[in-house]
Amino acid sequence: MATVEVTFTPLAAHVRTARLVATAVARRSGVAESLMDEVRLAVGEACSRAVEAHARQCPDEPVRVALSSREGRFEIEVINTGNASAAGLGPVPKPADGNLMPPGFALAVIAGLADDVQISETDTGTSVKMSWPLSGSLAAGSPA
Repeated sequence: MATVEVTFTPLAAHVRTARLVATAVARRSGVAESLMDEVRLAVGEACSRAVEAHARQCPDEPVRVALSSREGRFEIEVINTGNASAAGLGPVPKPADGNLMPPGFALAVIAGLADDVQISETDTGTSVKMSWPLSGSLAAGSPA
């Protein structure tokens, strides 16, 4: 499958759309129906985290989501331009600022939902890459 890319204005209202697109692409790629809730929730957490980083650092820059399947895996990468640690979103704990969730909480949730998680942080932004196994004949490369 070719990579599907979605970019959206960093507003909380757009996180729902990202979840819907991710679920539809995951289903089309061959992710088991039993994993759809995990895909939906993990994408929601990653996108909400990205929206919060953008709101604090670069509200005019879009959040990017890339969805693809290859080698028997469905992969989603959420890329934000803002630096999550500098925005107080962890993984390094920061003092409480009225937020009910501790810093890094979203990453712990994502790690519990996705089969594999990789987080990359650079000076230009943060990437949260998540993946799940493909199932059935779609994973073997049959046309969908």
